[in-house]
Amino acid sequence: MSRRPAQLRSAPSGFVLLGAIGAGFIAVPIVGLAFNVPWDDIGALLASRVLIDALRLSLISSVAAAALSIVLGLPLAWLLARRSFPGKALTRGIVLLPLVLPPVVGGAALLFALGRTGIVGSVLESVGGVVLPFSMSGVVIANTFVAMPFLVITMEGAFRNLDHRFEGAAHSLGAGQWRVFTRVVLPMVRPSLTAGVLLAWARAFGEFGATLTFAGSLAGRTRTMPLAVFVALESDRDLAVALSLAMVVVALVVLMFLRNRWWGT
Repeated sequence: MSRRPAQLRSAPSGFVLLGAIGAGFIAVPIVGLAFNVPWDDIGALLASRVLIDALRLSLISSVAAAALSIVLGLPLAWLLARRSFPGKALTRGIVLLPLVLPPVVGGAALLFALGRTGIVGSVLESVGGVVLPFSMSGVVIANTFVAMPFLVITMEGAFRNLDHRFEGAAHSLGAGQWRVFTRVVLPMVRPSLTAGVLLAWARAFGEFGATLTFAGSLAGRTRTMPLAVFVALESDRDLAVALSLAMVVVALVVLMFLRNRWWGT
């Protein structure tokens, strides 16, 4: 069995200590959470109506947001990676803006645009009677707004780094654009697509600020897991800890799955 060269196994002086401190900086709060879990009552807490309703809403809205991110984000990533057009740099900046915006600012922007008096929301209500704020649809919109950039940035890099010769060979054999994309391109970028979708889903699953601002926190209607944690911290500390533990477990499982799909180690 081959061994790595010594220079690849070694690390600069101090890296082990600094790396351990960095890992501990993230791990200690999680350990602190685990130490505060009311293990004697955890079964009843996890079976509570509050947790079940919040988990149901979080799973529905996050899966819907991930699906919508694929529908809208995949073509967008392709265009950003493969086409030149006026304002491309500005478009990319706008699309990735939710990555750096405070979520509450994103929620406010959604409210001003899609709310009942917003530039688009007022039209939706007057024409079709559609009201997005404080509804499940509003939760999905807010989740998609913050999650889709993760899919776009992942897939733009994947599309940009593809070997175009395979597509050229398929075209030379008579395959059309759509057939080349579905039969050649997508299989080649499947690991990146899986990673991008999971990242978008995980971001949507943990979304708080934009959801609260745009969709509110209505029990059984728009109160997802993060919102339920926030509310429970003020009235039921044990339930808040149980909700937090459930979210940590879900996120950890997703990230461990991503390790093999994305980082490959």
